[in-house]
Amino acid sequence: MTDISKAILAINSNAEFSVDAEDIKKITWHNGTTPIAEADILAKQAELQADYEAKEYQRKRASEYPSIGEQLDLIYHAGIGGDAFQAAIKAVKDKYPKG
Repeated sequence: MTDISKAILAINSNAEFSVDAEDIKKITWHNGTTPIAEADILAKQAELQADYEAKEYQRKRASEYPSIGEQLDLIYHAGIGGDAFQAAIKAVKDKYPKG
């Protein structure tokens, strides 16, 4: 899905449209969908991009957390309050703090 499509669907999840070559000037609205102003689509794109960038720490954390299986094994062996489980999670959170 294109960035333009994501922005349009974030504004109107029921919109029916097509976009040619990711060009905002080449949007065709289908089945009576009320057209959305280009400025509104561009503003929504900027908002979605800012949100994506602000959550970079989440994406980095997700890739470095121990797998669910490993986490469950740590909990099984040490309990939820066990130092090994908490240390494993804390290390990743400390490496990638919230923005």
